[in-house]
Amino acid sequence: MIYTVWLPLLVPFLAAPAGRRLASTLPPRQAIWLLTTTAAGLAAASTSALALLVVPGATHLGAIAALGHLLTPLSSGSPDAVIAIAVASGALLAWCTARLAQGVQRRWTELRRAARLAAQASGELVVLTDDHPDAYALPGRPGRIVVTTGMLRALSAPEREVLLAHERAHLAARHHVFAAVVDLAGVCHPALRTLREPLAYALERSADESAADAVADRRLAARAIGRAALATQASSAAASARPGLALAATAGPVPRRVAALLTERRAGRSCGLPARCVTAITLLACLALSAGASLQAADDLHDGIEVAQGELPRR
Repeated sequence: MIYTVWLPLLVPFLAAPAGRRLASTLPPRQAIWLLTTTAAGLAAASTSALALLVVPGATHLGAIAALGHLLTPLSSGSPDAVIAIAVASGALLAWCTARLAQGVQRRWTELRRAARLAAQASGELVVLTDDHPDAYALPGRPGRIVVTTGMLRALSAPEREVLLAHERAHLAARHHVFAAVVDLAGVCHPALRTLREPLAYALERSADESAADAVADRRLAARAIGRAALATQASSAAASARPGLALAATAGPVPRRVAALLTERRAGRSCGLPARCVTAITLLACLALSAGASLQAADDLHDGIEVAQGELPRR
């Protein structure tokens, strides 16, 4: 366990660069699922590793040793080093747990606020009387699309259809859930925070593609997204009323999104090894390595406990 337990804490630093590239190399929907799964898996493995590091040092306490019926403390190095590692790991684990609880509570509060706002509207579309151009998807049961009068004036009728299709795609795919998972994963390990930006880009790109399909015109979709972003930037007012869970069409690197929409998709394009498969395989390998190391460390710890209990001979 002394070696394998550290891998889940180090692997996220290797996975982060691959994750940042993934959003630009894979189709948006695939990138969303892979980024979210990887972030959640690596966060779970790193948190488990911290917990496993606490146990050997904790067995040096008489009460813990008596509770586990241990004849001797678990030995994986010098007692001073084991206890120091356990104290540091315990402090980090407690800090991560508290931050995670705060993050879950904050997200739940934002979701309830969004649901209350959505329940006040009778239809799918909510038009706010506000000169500041803004539009966003408001999660709820059902979700709503909120658009200001300033945004409606900034766009033509066909461009409005693109905007509505974009926000409708966010609601249909429940993109706020993916964003919440990656955001909470970043609380568990600092390296995973770098996955928030590529995920946000993939979410917007996925909604862009859905909107382009809905209006059957990629150039119109690109023009609508670009014009909506320019209108938002030109306004001096701040969109302070937008809930934290809301996803907006004007978010993320709009020039990259517009350029992607203007690039025609080639049907049946195979996965190029340098650009796509290598990046995806790297992330999956990091996830498998981290999960495998956590399981191996847990198995080694179990064997160590049985040895300390006198049930197995020492290796």
